[in-house]
Amino acid sequence: VQLQASGGGLVQNGGSLRLSCSTSGFTLDYYAIAWFRQAPGKEREGVSCISSGDGSTYYTESVKGRFTISRDKAKNTVYLQMNSLKPEDTARYYCAALLDYRRCTSVVVTTRDYWGQGTQVTVSS
Repeated sequence: VQLQASGGGLVQNGGSLRLSCSTSGFTLDYYAIAWFRQAPGKEREGVSCISSGDGSTYYTESVKGRFTISRDKAKNTVYLQMNSLKPEDTARYYCAALLDYRRCTSVVVTTRDYWGQGTQVTVSS
């Protein structure tokens, strides 16, 4: 199981970015995929999740209406479209394959899940 996040960068307040999570070693029908972020000195925060079955999506309150998670099964890739970015969105973003699908609804990611190197998102004010 491998995951690789990409697409981060530096963007101005109110700007947009689209992150990609390329996966291998499994299909998206098998694991729920979550995005989470971590800023220096702060705790890990679940951002969004897409379920393995019907592709239901879940978001943490602070990004609802601004971020959209989606997937392309043919490409084994999950995306996170981030609009109206704010400086407080600045963090390193990771994608993870959840070992327990039930945590997708609350977007809880643990160290036991599969996740790879993240991608840095910096939003300037």
